[in-house]
Amino acid sequence: MKTTLEEARERSHNETVNVLQSILEKNYDAEKGYKKAMHDAKTPALKNFLKQQALQRSHFATAIDKALHDLDEKPKESGSVTGRLHRAWIDIKSSLSGNDDEAVLEEVIRGEKASVKEYEDVINKHTLAPRINNLLQSQRADIESTLARVRTLEDLAN
Repeated sequence: MKTTLEEARERSHNETVNVLQSILEKNYDAEKGYKKAMHDAKTPALKNFLKQQALQRSHFATAIDKALHDLDEKPKESGSVTGRLHRAWIDIKSSLSGNDDEAVLEEVIRGEKASVKEYEDVINKHTLAPRINNLLQSQRADIESTLARVRTLEDLAN
C-alpha cells in the first residue's frame, strides 16, 4: 500500500508527464505547420523565416523530449489528429486564397496565438517542477516573440 506522500508524488509525476506529452505533440504539429506554410509561401524572406520557426519548434520538441526521458518516460513520436486536420484546412484555405503570403501569415498568427494560450494554460493550471516550469515559460516567451514578428511581417505585407 502506498503512503499519501507516494501517491502525491505519483500524481505529480503523471500530471507532469501528461502536460509535457501534450505540449510535445503541439510542437510536432507546429513544426509540421511551419514546414507546410514554408511550402506555400511565395517570397524567399518569408520562406526563410518559416524555416527558422520550424527549426525552433524542433528544438522545443527536443528539449521536451529530453525532459520526458529525464522522468524515465517515453515521449510521443508524432503530432495530433487536430494538427493534421488544421494543416488540411490550411491546404483548402490556401488554394482558395491563391496561396498568397498574407494568408500564410494569418494562419501562422492563428497557430501562434493558440500555442501561447496552450502554454499559458499549462503554466497557470499545473504545479510543475521549477526546471519544467522554466522550460515552458522560456518556450512561451519565444513563441510570443515570434507572434510579434509575424504581426509585423503581416503589416508589411498589407
